[in-house]
Amino acid sequence: QGVWFRESTRRQAVALGIAGYAINLDDGNVEVYAVGKPGELDALEAWLNDGPPMAEVKDVARQDVAIEVCEDFITG
Repeated sequence: QGVWFRESTRRQAVALGIAGYAINLDDGNVEVYAVGKPGELDALEAWLNDGPPMAEVKDVARQDVAIEVCEDFITG
């Protein structure tokens, strides 16, 4: 916390043309839901493995799910 992970994720997603959200979970993890083209999603996943400066990313788990309607990328 305190490393602007969600906002940095939003900025990266917007730059890639991805819609969705990034939210904090009760267990301290961050959930990212991203809607985009396969190459865009791959690029976001690669970025998430490092995260923003000062972030300590331990693991990124990717799961394909049914698409929700998303027109923007938000943080919660």
